[in-house]
Amino acid sequence: MITIEDFKKKQSNKVRLLGLDLGSKRIGISICDENQSIATPLKTLNKTTNDNLMNELKTIINENDIKALIIGHPVNMDGSYGKSSHSVKSIATNISKTISLPVCLWDERLSTVGAFNLSSELDVNVSKRLKYIDQNAATFILQGAIDYLNN
Repeated sequence: MITIEDFKKKQSNKVRLLGLDLGSKRIGISICDENQSIATPLKTLNKTTNDNLMNELKTIINENDIKALIIGHPVNMDGSYGKSSHSVKSIATNISKTISLPVCLWDERLSTVGAFNLSSELDVNVSKRLKYIDQNAATFILQGAIDYLNN
C-alpha cells in the first residue's frame, strides 16, 4: 500500500481509479473517468469470501483498465483508529498483496452520511437510497480522493 501523497507524486494523467467502501456486509464500488474528473457508482457486492472479492476485483480492473484502488478508511471522528479501521486496513493489505496495483487508503469520515444526504437532496426515495448507499459511499470516497489528487 502507498499513501495518497505518494500516489499523487507518482500518478500519471489518463488513468482510471476504482473506489471501494468496505462495509461489514457489502462492498460498494465506484469508478472514475480516465481524466479523474468525476466518480460514478459501479456496483455493490455482497461480502463473501476473500477469494471471491479478489476475483471480482480482478475482473472489474481488467474490464475497465483500472490503474489504482482508493479504499475508504473509516477513521474515528477524533482521528483515532478503531476496530473498523483495523479491519479495513487488513483487507486493504490483502488486496495490495494480491493485486499488483497501487492501493491507497482515503479518510472516509462521514462518507456514508454524505452519500445518503446527497441522495436525499436529489429527491431519491429512502428505499432507493438504502439500496445504493454502499456504491454511493464508494463514489463519495473516490470523488474526495480525485479532488485531492487534482488540487
